[in-house]
Amino acid sequence: MHLATSKSTHNFAKKFSHYKDFYIKHNNLVFSKLGLGTFNKEPYKEENYVFHYIEGVKQAIRSGINLIDTASNYRYGQSEKEIGMALKELFEAKEVDREELIICSKGGFIQLDYPFPKNPYLWIEENILDTKLARQDDIELDQHCMTPDFLEWSCLKSLENMNIKALDIYFLHNPEMQLMKLGYTKFLKKIESIFKRFEKMVEKGMIKYYGIATWNGFTNEKNSQEYINLEDLVEIAKKVGGKNHKFKFIQTPFNIAKTSIYTMPTQSVKGEECTLLQATHRLEIGVISSSSLLQMNLFKKSFNPEVGYLLDSQMILKNDIQLALHFVRSTPGIISALFASKVPVHIKENLEISKIKSTPRTKYDLMYRV
Repeated sequence: MHLATSKSTHNFAKKFSHYKDFYIKHNNLVFSKLGLGTFNKEPYKEENYVFHYIEGVKQAIRSGINLIDTASNYRYGQSEKEIGMALKELFEAKEVDREELIICSKGGFIQLDYPFPKNPYLWIEENILDTKLARQDDIELDQHCMTPDFLEWSCLKSLENMNIKALDIYFLHNPEMQLMKLGYTKFLKKIESIFKRFEKMVEKGMIKYYGIATWNGFTNEKNSQEYINLEDLVEIAKKVGGKNHKFKFIQTPFNIAKTSIYTMPTQSVKGEECTLLQATHRLEIGVISSSSLLQMNLFKKSFNPEVGYLLDSQMILKNDIQLALHFVRSTPGIISALFASKVPVHIKENLEISKIKSTPRTKYDLMYRV
Protein backbone atom coordinates (compact mmCIF):
# COMPACT_ATOMS: atom_id res chain seq x y z
CA MET A 1 0.00 0.00 0.00
CA HIS A 2 1.09 3.54 -0.74
CA LEU A 3 -1.63 5.31 1.25
CA ALA A 4 -2.80 5.64 4.85
CA THR A 5 -5.09 2.83 6.02
CA SER A 6 -7.59 2.54 8.84
CA LYS A 7 -5.70 -0.27 10.57
CA SER A 8 -2.25 1.32 10.28
CA THR A 9 -3.29 4.82 11.40
CA HIS A 10 -5.05 3.21 14.37
CA ASN A 11 -1.91 1.22 15.17
CA PHE A 12 0.14 4.42 15.00
CA ALA A 13 -2.14 6.06 17.57
CA LYS A 14 -1.89 3.07 19.90
CA LYS A 15 1.89 3.58 20.16
CA PHE A 16 1.15 6.57 22.38
CA SER A 17 -0.37 5.93 25.81
CA HIS A 18 -2.57 9.05 25.60
CA TYR A 19 -3.91 8.17 22.15
CA LYS A 20 -7.62 8.02 22.97
CA ASP A 21 -7.97 11.78 23.44
CA PHE A 22 -5.37 13.02 20.97
CA TYR A 23 -6.62 11.09 17.94
CA ILE A 24 -9.90 11.12 16.05
CA LYS A 25 -11.35 8.87 13.37
CA HIS A 26 -12.73 10.42 10.21
CA ASN A 27 -13.35 8.87 6.80
CA ASN A 28 -12.03 5.61 8.14
CA LEU A 29 -8.63 7.10 9.03
CA VAL A 30 -7.27 8.00 12.47
CA PHE A 31 -5.84 11.54 12.59
CA SER A 32 -3.67 13.18 15.23
CA LYS A 33 -5.46 16.27 16.53
CA LEU A 34 -2.42 18.37 15.61
CA GLY A 35 -0.72 18.21 12.22
CA LEU A 36 2.63 19.56 11.11
CA GLY A 37 2.57 22.31 8.48
CA THR A 38 5.57 23.41 6.43
CA PHE A 39 4.61 26.91 5.27
CA ASN A 40 7.04 29.79 5.71
CA LYS A 41 6.32 33.39 4.71
CA GLU A 42 8.13 35.34 2.01
CA PRO A 43 9.93 32.57 0.14
CA TYR A 44 12.07 35.03 -1.83
CA LYS A 45 14.16 35.67 1.28
CA GLU A 46 17.46 33.80 1.26
CA GLU A 47 17.16 32.98 4.98
CA ASN A 48 14.24 30.69 4.14
CA TYR A 49 16.71 28.24 2.60
CA VAL A 50 19.37 28.07 5.31
CA PHE A 51 17.09 25.96 7.55
CA HIS A 52 15.24 22.74 6.82
CA TYR A 53 12.24 20.76 8.07
CA ILE A 54 13.90 17.35 8.06
CA GLU A 55 14.53 17.05 11.79
CA GLY A 56 11.22 18.74 12.57
CA VAL A 57 9.25 16.23 10.52
CA LYS A 58 11.01 13.33 12.21
CA GLN A 59 10.40 14.77 15.68
CA ALA A 60 6.73 15.42 14.93
CA ILE A 61 6.15 11.81 13.86
CA ARG A 62 8.15 10.45 16.80
CA SER A 63 6.03 12.61 19.12
CA GLY A 64 2.68 11.31 17.86
CA ILE A 65 1.77 13.42 14.82
CA ASN A 66 0.70 11.43 11.77
CA LEU A 67 -0.67 14.29 9.64
CA ILE A 68 1.92 16.12 7.51
CA ASP A 69 0.79 19.04 5.35
CA THR A 70 2.62 20.94 2.64
CA ALA A 71 2.16 22.50 -0.81
CA SER A 72 4.08 22.41 -4.06
CA ASN A 73 4.96 26.12 -3.82
CA TYR A 74 6.16 26.17 -0.21
CA ARG A 75 9.73 27.43 -0.46
CA TYR A 76 9.57 26.51 -4.17
CA GLY A 77 9.39 22.80 -3.52
CA GLN A 78 12.04 22.66 -0.80
CA SER A 79 9.52 21.90 1.95
CA GLU A 80 8.22 18.89 0.02
CA LYS A 81 11.72 17.65 -0.72
CA GLU A 82 12.69 17.89 2.95
CA ILE A 83 9.58 15.95 3.97
CA GLY A 84 10.70 13.30 1.48
CA MET A 85 14.17 13.16 3.05
CA ALA A 86 12.72 12.79 6.54
CA LEU A 87 10.31 10.07 5.47
CA LYS A 88 13.06 8.15 3.71
CA GLU A 89 15.09 8.04 6.92
CA LEU A 90 12.12 6.97 9.04
CA PHE A 91 10.99 4.30 6.56
CA GLU A 92 14.48 2.86 6.20
CA ALA A 93 14.89 2.74 9.99
CA LYS A 94 11.45 1.08 10.22
CA GLU A 95 10.32 3.69 12.74
CA VAL A 96 7.07 4.21 10.86
CA ASP A 97 5.25 2.80 7.83
CA ARG A 98 3.83 4.86 4.97
CA GLU A 99 0.36 3.48 5.76
CA GLU A 100 0.47 5.06 9.24
CA LEU A 101 0.86 8.60 7.90
CA ILE A 102 -1.66 10.97 6.34
CA ILE A 103 0.25 13.12 3.85
CA CYS A 104 -1.35 16.17 2.20
CA SER A 105 -0.23 18.64 -0.42
CA LYS A 106 -1.81 21.40 -2.47
CA GLY A 107 -1.75 22.64 -6.04
CA GLY A 108 -2.73 25.95 -7.56
CA PHE A 109 0.22 28.24 -7.06
CA ILE A 110 3.04 28.08 -9.57
CA GLN A 111 5.92 26.56 -7.69
CA LEU A 112 8.87 27.74 -9.84
CA ASP A 113 12.15 26.15 -8.75
CA TYR A 114 14.88 26.49 -6.17
CA PRO A 115 17.32 28.14 -6.66
CA PHE A 116 14.89 30.85 -7.78
CA PRO A 117 15.07 31.30 -11.58
CA LYS A 118 16.70 34.48 -12.81
CA ASN A 119 13.68 35.20 -14.98
CA PRO A 120 10.50 33.71 -13.44
CA TYR A 121 8.37 34.89 -16.38
CA LEU A 122 10.58 32.93 -18.78
CA TRP A 123 10.33 29.92 -16.46
CA ILE A 124 6.52 30.11 -16.57
CA GLU A 125 6.60 30.44 -20.34
CA GLU A 126 8.87 27.43 -20.83
CA ASN A 127 7.35 25.14 -18.19
CA ILE A 128 3.66 26.06 -18.19
CA LEU A 129 2.71 27.84 -21.40
CA ASP A 130 4.94 26.11 -23.97
CA THR A 131 4.01 22.69 -22.57
CA LYS A 132 0.29 23.51 -22.98
CA LEU A 133 -0.48 23.05 -19.30
CA ALA A 134 -2.26 26.39 -19.37
CA ARG A 135 -2.74 29.55 -21.39
CA GLN A 136 -1.61 32.98 -20.30
CA ASP A 137 -5.21 33.90 -19.46
CA ASP A 138 -5.39 30.98 -17.04
CA ILE A 139 -2.67 32.47 -14.85
CA GLU A 140 -3.67 35.07 -12.27
CA LEU A 141 -1.14 37.63 -11.02
CA ASP A 142 1.72 35.59 -12.52
CA GLN A 143 1.40 33.10 -9.68
CA HIS A 144 -1.88 31.15 -9.59
CA CYS A 145 -3.13 28.57 -12.08
CA MET A 146 -5.87 25.96 -11.79
CA THR A 147 -6.32 24.25 -15.10
CA PRO A 148 -6.82 20.48 -14.68
CA ASP A 149 -3.64 19.74 -16.67
CA PHE A 150 -1.54 22.07 -14.52
CA LEU A 151 -2.96 20.63 -11.29
CA GLU A 152 -2.25 17.03 -12.30
CA TRP A 153 1.27 18.02 -13.33
CA SER A 154 1.71 19.85 -10.04
CA CYS A 155 0.55 16.79 -8.10
CA LEU A 156 3.06 14.61 -9.92
CA LYS A 157 5.79 17.13 -8.99
CA SER A 158 4.73 16.88 -5.35
CA LEU A 159 4.91 13.09 -5.42
CA GLU A 160 8.34 13.29 -7.01
CA ASN A 161 9.55 15.83 -4.47
CA MET A 162 8.46 13.68 -1.52
CA ASN A 163 9.43 10.40 -3.18
CA ILE A 164 6.06 8.81 -2.46
CA LYS A 165 3.59 7.02 -4.73
CA ALA A 166 0.36 8.79 -3.70
CA LEU A 167 -1.13 11.52 -1.52
CA ASP A 168 -3.86 10.91 1.03
CA ILE A 169 -5.40 14.35 0.47
CA TYR A 170 -4.76 16.75 -2.41
CA PHE A 171 -6.11 20.27 -1.99
CA LEU A 172 -6.93 22.88 -4.59
CA HIS A 173 -5.01 25.82 -3.15
CA ASN A 174 -6.76 29.18 -2.63
CA PRO A 175 -9.09 29.02 -5.65
CA GLU A 176 -10.77 32.25 -4.50
CA MET A 177 -7.83 34.07 -6.07
CA GLN A 178 -9.54 33.62 -9.44
CA LEU A 179 -13.13 34.18 -8.36
CA MET A 180 -13.20 37.90 -9.06
CA LYS A 181 -11.88 37.42 -12.59
CA LEU A 182 -14.15 34.50 -13.47
CA GLY A 183 -17.35 35.44 -11.67
CA TYR A 184 -19.19 32.84 -9.58
CA THR A 185 -20.94 30.94 -12.39
CA LYS A 186 -17.76 30.46 -14.45
CA PHE A 187 -15.86 29.71 -11.25
CA LEU A 188 -18.18 26.80 -10.47
CA LYS A 189 -17.77 25.47 -14.03
CA LYS A 190 -14.01 25.62 -13.52
CA ILE A 191 -14.39 23.72 -10.24
CA GLU A 192 -16.43 21.08 -12.06
CA SER A 193 -13.64 20.50 -14.58
CA ILE A 194 -11.10 20.29 -11.75
CA PHE A 195 -13.18 17.85 -9.69
CA LYS A 196 -13.59 15.64 -12.78
CA ARG A 197 -9.80 15.51 -13.09
CA PHE A 198 -9.35 14.88 -9.37
CA GLU A 199 -11.76 11.94 -9.54
CA LYS A 200 -9.65 10.52 -12.39
CA MET A 201 -6.51 11.06 -10.31
CA VAL A 202 -8.16 9.00 -7.57
CA GLU A 203 -8.81 6.24 -10.12
CA LYS A 204 -5.16 6.39 -11.21
CA GLY A 205 -4.04 5.91 -7.60
CA MET A 206 -2.34 9.31 -7.35
CA ILE A 207 -4.57 10.56 -4.52
CA LYS A 208 -7.07 9.06 -2.08
CA TYR A 209 -9.20 12.14 -1.38
CA TYR A 210 -9.30 15.74 -2.56
CA GLY A 211 -10.37 19.01 -1.05
CA ILE A 212 -10.25 22.80 -1.10
CA ALA A 213 -7.79 24.86 0.95
CA THR A 214 -8.75 28.50 1.28
CA TRP A 215 -7.59 31.52 3.22
CA ASN A 216 -10.89 33.40 3.32
CA GLY A 217 -13.15 31.91 0.64
CA PHE A 218 -15.46 30.09 3.06
CA THR A 219 -15.54 32.80 5.73
CA ASN A 220 -16.09 35.96 3.66
CA GLU A 221 -19.45 37.65 3.81
CA LYS A 222 -21.87 36.46 1.13
CA ASN A 223 -21.67 39.71 -0.82
CA SER A 224 -17.89 39.42 -1.07
CA GLN A 225 -16.36 38.83 -4.51
CA GLU A 226 -14.29 36.00 -3.00
CA TYR A 227 -17.12 34.14 -1.26
CA ILE A 228 -17.55 30.39 -1.80
CA ASN A 229 -20.58 28.42 -0.63
CA LEU A 230 -19.48 24.94 0.38
CA GLU A 231 -22.80 23.32 -0.51
CA ASP A 232 -22.28 24.34 -4.17
CA LEU A 233 -18.97 22.46 -4.23
CA VAL A 234 -20.46 19.35 -2.68
CA GLU A 235 -23.21 19.34 -5.31
CA ILE A 236 -20.55 19.53 -8.04
CA ALA A 237 -18.66 16.64 -6.44
CA LYS A 238 -21.84 14.55 -6.42
CA LYS A 239 -22.46 15.44 -10.07
CA VAL A 240 -19.02 14.34 -11.27
CA GLY A 241 -18.25 11.58 -8.75
CA GLY A 242 -21.63 10.27 -7.66
CA LYS A 243 -22.58 9.56 -4.05
CA ASN A 244 -19.12 8.01 -3.48
CA HIS A 245 -17.24 11.12 -4.61
CA LYS A 246 -13.86 11.78 -2.99
CA PHE A 247 -14.28 15.47 -2.13
CA LYS A 248 -14.00 14.93 1.62
CA PHE A 249 -11.94 17.73 3.18
CA ILE A 250 -11.44 21.45 3.38
CA GLN A 251 -8.64 23.45 4.95
CA THR A 252 -9.27 26.89 6.43
CA PRO A 253 -7.64 29.19 9.02
CA PHE A 254 -8.72 29.01 12.65
CA ASN A 255 -7.03 30.21 15.81
CA ILE A 256 -7.80 31.92 19.10
CA ALA A 257 -7.98 35.31 17.33
CA LYS A 258 -9.66 34.19 14.09
CA THR A 259 -12.71 32.19 15.13
CA SER A 260 -15.26 32.91 12.41
CA ILE A 261 -15.63 29.28 11.26
CA TYR A 262 -17.08 28.53 14.72
CA THR A 263 -19.00 31.74 15.37
CA MET A 264 -20.13 33.42 12.13
CA PRO A 265 -23.02 32.18 9.91
CA THR A 266 -21.18 32.58 6.60
CA GLN A 267 -22.60 29.46 4.93
CA SER A 268 -25.99 28.04 4.06
CA VAL A 269 -27.15 24.44 3.65
CA LYS A 270 -30.60 23.70 2.22
CA GLY A 271 -31.45 27.36 2.60
CA GLU A 272 -30.56 27.56 6.29
CA GLU A 273 -27.76 29.89 7.41
CA CYS A 274 -25.01 28.29 9.49
CA THR A 275 -21.36 28.53 10.44
CA LEU A 276 -18.75 26.82 8.31
CA LEU A 277 -18.26 24.10 10.92
CA GLN A 278 -22.00 23.46 11.02
CA ALA A 279 -22.05 23.30 7.22
CA THR A 280 -19.20 20.79 7.07
CA HIS A 281 -20.95 18.58 9.61
CA ARG A 282 -24.19 18.62 7.61
CA LEU A 283 -22.38 18.04 4.32
CA GLU A 284 -20.03 15.35 5.73
CA ILE A 285 -16.86 17.26 4.93
CA GLY A 286 -13.85 17.05 7.24
CA VAL A 287 -12.11 20.20 8.46
CA ILE A 288 -8.37 20.56 8.85
CA SER A 289 -7.63 24.00 10.26
CA SER A 290 -4.54 26.03 9.40
CA SER A 291 -2.70 29.00 10.90
CA SER A 292 -3.17 27.76 14.48
CA LEU A 293 -0.59 30.25 15.74
CA LEU A 294 -1.37 33.01 13.19
CA GLN A 295 2.29 32.88 12.13
CA MET A 296 3.24 33.72 15.74
CA ASN A 297 1.27 36.98 15.67
CA LEU A 298 -0.90 35.79 18.56
CA PHE A 299 1.79 36.36 21.14
CA LYS A 300 2.46 40.10 21.11
CA LYS A 301 0.92 40.21 24.58
CA SER A 302 0.00 37.53 27.12
CA PHE A 303 -3.35 35.79 26.95
CA ASN A 304 -6.14 36.76 29.30
CA PRO A 305 -5.69 34.72 32.55
CA GLU A 306 -9.34 33.65 32.40
CA VAL A 307 -8.75 32.09 28.98
CA GLY A 308 -5.77 30.19 30.34
CA TYR A 309 -7.79 28.91 33.28
CA LEU A 310 -10.69 27.74 31.11
CA LEU A 311 -8.32 25.91 28.77
CA ASP A 312 -6.10 24.43 31.46
CA SER A 313 -7.55 24.66 34.96
CA GLN A 314 -4.84 22.35 36.32
CA MET A 315 -2.11 24.76 35.15
CA ILE A 316 -0.16 21.99 33.39
CA LEU A 317 0.64 23.90 30.19
CA LYS A 318 3.70 26.14 30.38
CA ASN A 319 3.16 28.89 27.81
CA ASP A 320 0.71 30.67 25.53
CA ILE A 321 1.83 28.68 22.48
CA GLN A 322 0.70 25.47 24.15
CA LEU A 323 -2.55 27.16 25.20
CA ALA A 324 -3.18 28.35 21.62
CA LEU A 325 -2.65 24.85 20.25
CA HIS A 326 -4.79 23.34 22.99
CA PHE A 327 -7.55 25.79 22.02
CA VAL A 328 -7.68 24.67 18.37
CA ARG A 329 -7.21 21.01 19.28
CA SER A 330 -10.26 21.27 21.59
CA THR A 331 -12.57 22.92 19.03
CA PRO A 332 -15.64 20.77 18.27
CA GLY A 333 -15.85 19.91 14.60
CA ILE A 334 -12.15 20.21 13.71
CA ILE A 335 -10.37 16.98 12.84
CA SER A 336 -6.83 18.30 13.07
CA ALA A 337 -5.16 21.70 13.47
CA LEU A 338 -1.91 22.54 11.69
CA PHE A 339 1.05 24.37 13.15
CA ALA A 340 4.38 25.05 11.48
CA SER A 341 7.66 24.51 13.27
CA LYS A 342 11.10 23.41 12.18
CA VAL A 343 12.81 23.20 15.59
CA PRO A 344 12.53 19.70 17.11
CA VAL A 345 12.65 20.88 20.73
CA HIS A 346 9.75 23.28 20.07
CA ILE A 347 7.71 20.53 18.43
CA LYS A 348 8.35 18.19 21.35
CA GLU A 349 7.31 20.91 23.79
CA ASN A 350 4.17 21.73 21.80
CA LEU A 351 3.15 18.08 21.80
CA GLU A 352 3.03 18.09 25.60
CA ILE A 353 -0.60 19.14 25.14
CA SER A 354 -1.36 15.62 23.94
CA LYS A 355 -0.93 14.42 27.52
CA ILE A 356 -3.98 16.30 28.77
CA LYS A 357 -7.59 15.95 27.73
CA SER A 358 -9.35 18.33 25.37
CA THR A 359 -11.24 21.18 27.02
CA PRO A 360 -14.89 20.11 27.49
CA ARG A 361 -17.44 21.82 25.24
CA THR A 362 -19.11 23.66 28.13
CA LYS A 363 -15.86 25.26 29.26
CA TYR A 364 -14.68 25.82 25.70
CA ASP A 365 -17.76 27.88 24.82
CA LEU A 366 -17.26 30.04 27.91
CA MET A 367 -14.05 31.40 26.34
CA TYR A 368 -16.08 33.26 23.74
CA ARG A 369 -17.62 35.32 26.55
CA VAL A 370 -14.33 36.26 28.22
